[in-house]
Amino acid sequence: MSDTLSLFILAGEPSGDRIAADLIARLRARVDLNLSGVGGDELAAQGLHSLFPMSDLAVMGVTDVILNLPRILWRLEQAARAILAANPDVVVLVDAQDFSRLLAARLRKRGFRGQLILYVAPSVWARNPERAARLTPLFDAVLAVLPFEPEAMNRLGGPPTSYVGHPALAEALPAPEVPEKGPLILLPGSRGGELRRHLPMFATLAAELAGRPEVTELVMPTLPRLRQRLAEVTATWPVPVRIEDTRAARRQLYAEAIAAVCVSGTVTLELALARVPMVVVYALDGHQARIYARLGRPSVSLPNIILQRTVAPEFVEATLPLEKVGDAVQALLENKKARQDQMSAFGELFKLMEDGTPPYGRQDPAEQVLSIWRDQRLLIG
Repeated sequence: MSDTLSLFILAGEPSGDRIAADLIARLRARVDLNLSGVGGDELAAQGLHSLFPMSDLAVMGVTDVILNLPRILWRLEQAARAILAANPDVVVLVDAQDFSRLLAARLRKRGFRGQLILYVAPSVWARNPERAARLTPLFDAVLAVLPFEPEAMNRLGGPPTSYVGHPALAEALPAPEVPEKGPLILLPGSRGGELRRHLPMFATLAAELAGRPEVTELVMPTLPRLRQRLAEVTATWPVPVRIEDTRAARRQLYAEAIAAVCVSGTVTLELALARVPMVVVYALDGHQARIYARLGRPSVSLPNIILQRTVAPEFVEATLPLEKVGDAVQALLENKKARQDQMSAFGELFKLMEDGTPPYGRQDPAEQVLSIWRDQRLLIG
């Protein structure tokens, strides 16, 4: 029996790419790997030759999905064929919830008997709790990145779920002094649809906020593949914006920043763990807006969800209220205590993320994967 773990990993967007790369680095420190799959720059740095561009899967909202449906369906079939041909020991599907579920169902239907792991639990605690039980025939295990998710998944009849934290924990910054001034971070998203919907508003905000005494400069951290596009867009803005595309530069920026304006997503968790005060926005497409209203307009940013209270102001609308967003950012810049309150709350969040919630303490994701693989090998004999 081989001591090399044959692993297929799939990440559908940049946040998943980072999570997946962290897992691969942890696994390589423990076992030999035969690696295949789909990913972006982070997984490429771990030696993955992606089956197809990860950007083909990075769509959100009904409009974007419909426009890209033929390509998405082809990539679904391509991934299924590659997995069945390689017959890996373990398949880890990172987030990309709809694509991951459809791929897992296709694999099970075609007789795949390897271990299927979903890394990043679906938000069954927020909507459609029946989804948890539907995952049980598809996945052998779920690795959750939020501390309350194992309890929810297990209560709702989902697959066995453990809490493994998030790679951003490793880059959490110690509690700093509240800065009097510093860079203002602008994060308009990474998907094509997000950029289309948010960049015009960010341009207006940038013009309004650049002259504030607390703001030393405007900085937009992004991915290497988006640097040129964002540099070209921001070059037309009436105020200068510095573009950064490395993790080291982003970490330094987080340490110096006065505040951030960001699109809701994993980046809100990264900012919180770095103790950066923020205002969160999200421009919904029509379908998303209807679902959001039906759900009662819940919190969407991860810090607010994890802490179960509104720590960072949120603006989530089909048409964002630009004046209100601008007022909220200016109030945060002007009010040192408001920034201090957010930073203190983010300290609570770090503690929750670091420890987990009993009885679901934080586990090492690599050890969870290896345990599942070893259990399978024992069953096979």
